[in-house]
Amino acid sequence: MSIVKLNNRGVRSATTFGSISGLGEMRFIKKLTASGDEDLSFVDGTDDVVLDDTYKEYVFTFNNIHPSASSKLSVNFSIDAGSNYNVTKTNTLFNVQHDEADSYGEMAYSANDDLAQSTAFAVLSPGSTGTDNDSNLGGFLRLFNPSSSVFVKHFIAEVNHSAGAASNNCFMAGYCNTTSDVDAVQFKMSTGDIDAGDICLYGIN
Repeated sequence: MSIVKLNNRGVRSATTFGSISGLGEMRFIKKLTASGDEDLSFVDGTDDVVLDDTYKEYVFTFNNIHPSASSKLSVNFSIDAGSNYNVTKTNTLFNVQHDEADSYGEMAYSANDDLAQSTAFAVLSPGSTGTDNDSNLGGFLRLFNPSSSVFVKHFIAEVNHSAGAASNNCFMAGYCNTTSDVDAVQFKMSTGDIDAGDICLYGIN
């Protein structure tokens, strides 16, 4: 993407989006790869993980997440360095789906999967990801200013996963209702293990 701007003489010049100073950079922090793991956890100060006031925004990316049993990827947060993943959360989510045969498609709010002041794990998709060889989940979760001592901690997620012969695009957002530092994040399946895939953590400068 090119952007046209004026220099100090009023002459127009073009630059690429990635080279514009001050827009921020995505900086790689840590990659965790699953192989039949019960969960993947990112704990500040552990195994080179940074999850503190170094960055105001953190991004987790999900790549080819494949479950051992048909289930949903879920997330929870910690304020005690991963001793407990039980932060109080309120969130909402909806799903858009369309099948391969073009026989159905819908957009629907998922009232059964949202949370209201709950410490439970928050699912990232209303539908389950299948165990077929070609079934998997990909997407991201953004966590904003987890070290704030003033504000609650907002998060936004979007994932796409295959459930049977359909594409499901899922949107989830909410907040951790705490002014304590969120210093650890854990991902796990609602049932079974994370059979394969990886989750990467980035900081936004």
